Amino acid sequence: RWAASDDPDERARLSSAGRPLPGVEISVRRGDGTEAGAGTAGEIWVRGAHVAGEYVEGGSQLDEDGWFRTCDRGHTDDAGYLWIHGRNDDIIVRGGENMSPGEIEDVLLTHPAVVDAAAFGVPSREWGEEVAVCVITRSPAPAVDDLRELVRTRLRSSRVPARVEFVDELPYSGTGKLLRRELRPRFAPDSPGG
Repeated sequence: RWAASDDPDERARLSSAGRPLPGVEISVRRGDGTEAGAGTAGEIWVRGAHVAGEYVEGGSQLDEDGWFRTCDRGHTDDAGYLWIHGRNDDIIVRGGENMSPGEIEDVLLTHPAVVDAAAFGVPSREWGEEVAVCVITRSPAPAVDDLRELVRTRLRSSRVPARVEFVDELPYSGTGKLLRRELRPRFAPDSPGG
């Protein structure tokens, strides 16, 4: 049997990471350390008996109240469901707007010729950062303008890549994490790309 809900809140929660397990607390905080509140993005902090926060080289990473800073960004809803937006250092900040690279990558991956994609922020004199992407494609490769138009039709115009580069491979860690920071040096500030 299948179950479905017509409640839009319940349907939206399917894309969340869920709620904290018993004994675990989550706090989403603004840059100044204050609680962000439901629906507002910020940095995710966790606390609980199973949160060690200890590192061999760095000692305890817990604050005085036992909270651990994850360096991840996200938001919660009124019912405590958590959405993870990505790592703080992966978030693209263009003109004061925070963007998740994953949403741009997800759109690019809907193109039949795109095999893999990485979106990341690169320095911009005008915007602080702008969106750059590296993509792996099947032959024949799509036109850069086609990829930009695909993003433009699905997301806000601020998320359209200013720079596009076709590559043969993307850097991944041994655990399969995309290493966007290794791609940023390919792009000098405000250099023409794609």
